[in-house]
Amino acid sequence: MPERLTILFRDEHIVIIDKPPGLLVHRSEIDRHETRFAIQILRNQIGRRVWAANRLDRGTSGALLLALDGEVASALGRQFAAGTVEKRYWAVVRGHPPDAGIIDHPLSRQRDPYAFAGTHSSTEAQSAVTNYRRLAEIELPVEVDRYPSSRYALLELDPVTGRRHQLRRHLKHISHPIIGDSTYGKGRHNRHFAEHLGCCRLLLACTQISFDHPLTGRRMKIEAPVSGEFAAILARFGWDAAQ
Repeated sequence: MPERLTILFRDEHIVIIDKPPGLLVHRSEIDRHETRFAIQILRNQIGRRVWAANRLDRGTSGALLLALDGEVASALGRQFAAGTVEKRYWAVVRGHPPDAGIIDHPLSRQRDPYAFAGTHSSTEAQSAVTNYRRLAEIELPVEVDRYPSSRYALLELDPVTGRRHQLRRHLKHISHPIIGDSTYGKGRHNRHFAEHLGCCRLLLACTQISFDHPLTGRRMKIEAPVSGEFAAILARFGWDAAQ
């Protein structure tokens, strides 16, 4: 894990970082033994306390919005609750989905891993909607599953709602799971990317976040270009022009 995080934007009220894959946002039940978290690293880096306004799964990289005081954190939280914050993600998935589509599929509630023992949640399904657009595709002459060739696609994802693991669960629902997803993905394809393409991470990244600045009201749009193994896969497949 890095000693310093890439800061995409900062002023006296908010800071947006480019969270690397494999890093928890803050302490949770996901891994009680983990000692390094994005909030801790950033606090030490800038010398100020920070509050996470949104969360990204441990394996997901990209734009993470944080507040520099509690009141700003509350104001940003209200924007998320009202649905006025827009986020864009990129994902590499198995198969060739349609050019564009809407996944409208309710998802059962899942307990937040940042809530510790003693916290319970209902299993009642919640409405969940994701818009997607296919940016690129490829067919490789290798047999990974039961077919003589293997198809993959790069998708842009727009989650209208914000359910836990929504993008990963929705893409599994339409039979186009995200590469590198050990929970909802396909093991054979994950292993192929790890063993033959040198990519061991979840290929999901938050590439853009838009929101109203909590003090000025100005609409902010911050982008986080993919890097590392994700960028290497795009280049290898000839998709780097999509960036």
